[in-house]
Amino acid sequence: MGSATVRSPRTPTVAQLRAFVAVAEHRHFREAAAATGTSQPALSGAVAALEESLGAQLVERTTRRVIVTPLGERVHEHARRVLASLQALTEEVEAARRPFTGPLHLGVIPTVAPYLLPTVLRLVRDRFPELELHVHEERTPSLLEGLAAGRLDVLLLALPAGGASPTREIPLFDEDFVLVTPPGHPLAGRIDVPRDALLDLDVLLLEEGHCLRDQALDICREVGADPAGSTTRAAGLSTLVQLVAGGLGVTLLPATALDVEAGRTDRLAAVRFAAPAPGRRIGLATRPGSARSAEYERFAAALREVLVELPVRIVES
Repeated sequence: MGSATVRSPRTPTVAQLRAFVAVAEHRHFREAAAATGTSQPALSGAVAALEESLGAQLVERTTRRVIVTPLGERVHEHARRVLASLQALTEEVEAARRPFTGPLHLGVIPTVAPYLLPTVLRLVRDRFPELELHVHEERTPSLLEGLAAGRLDVLLLALPAGGASPTREIPLFDEDFVLVTPPGHPLAGRIDVPRDALLDLDVLLLEEGHCLRDQALDICREVGADPAGSTTRAAGLSTLVQLVAGGLGVTLLPATALDVEAGRTDRLAAVRFAAPAPGRRIGLATRPGSARSAEYERFAAALREVLVELPVRIVES
């Protein structure tokens, strides 16, 4: 009896890879179908076709969720890189053809988005009207993953960005942190407070996952304070300042957020640190070697021109 013929794997299609990546990321066929704008049967069929092409099981289908097999996890990483390379190819062609046209997916951290986006959107509308801007507000780890995978094109966030994948960073500005207290606090209204005053204060923080939380912790720990054990924390800056207004403690705000957040209530007072005040640097992050690198540099230069309206110190490239 002759030996059985072993069929070689066939090359997957782009549609099959996109369907599988969506399923692997959402772990749910219905949610993956909604995210990709396809029907659930079509998505399921594409994943099944990929498994048949490769001759391997990539997912285990249960009644409630999808389990990605160990081999499926490896295929997922390869598929993400392939799709990112295809995205880079189309970006390179489009960028060479006409800069500042077509889609641009901008990721922004939550502690920047409400305060800078009005300026950014006005700039895009006035200077780059053919640019199709898509804004994604996410925390830093999610933004960096999206950038590495090709889901996002450029990020607006605190620098250095960190993350496992390399990024190219373009600084925009530095801004001070301001201490926010209830109006009757002994420090309320002062403009020369040393950093070590934080030792005697109940500093409220954002919940884990926000880079601003990590920055605030670093500032506190520099002077020997450690507010990380506090059980009171907030998902966003608006909630954080309401906690301060309610007398639960004090907090650190970026200068760009002060007018917006403190303007919501008359139960807050701003306290300025003595120089040099603690602060953060905000800038853009892109993929190294992106075909649109020159375009992003021009975008950063245009941003610096309009951001001078804000309480920041512009950082030239």
